[in-house]
Amino acid sequence: MARPARLEFGGAVYHVTARGDRRESIYEGDADREHFLEVLGQVVGQFNGCCHAYCLMSHHHHLVIATPDVSLSKGMRQLNGVLTQWSNRRHHRTELKKSQLHLLRASK
Repeated sequence: MARPARLEFGGAVYHVTARGDRRESIYEGDADREHFLEVLGQVVGQFNGCCHAYCLMSHHHHLVIATPDVSLSKGMRQLNGVLTQWSNRRHHRTELKKSQLHLLRASK
């Protein structure tokens, strides 16, 4: 079941979390954590936000983000998308989920 849509408005401060698929680790070392912080800084700048605090755990993270503009959803989509693609390439993850595999087979 999808979570309810988040209400967004300019000038708000949000506590945001994201976790790995099946609660698996999302950081496999310090290089992953350092890259996360680099990308976080880029995305916060790109979407005119401010990260007041962060906590990187092995299988999830917490962020406290302020958004002068209404841009939280777009920024989080960018952050999570860039990091997922980078991590999958870095760690050679190409596994398809069962539902994706079924659709791929059905489309042939």
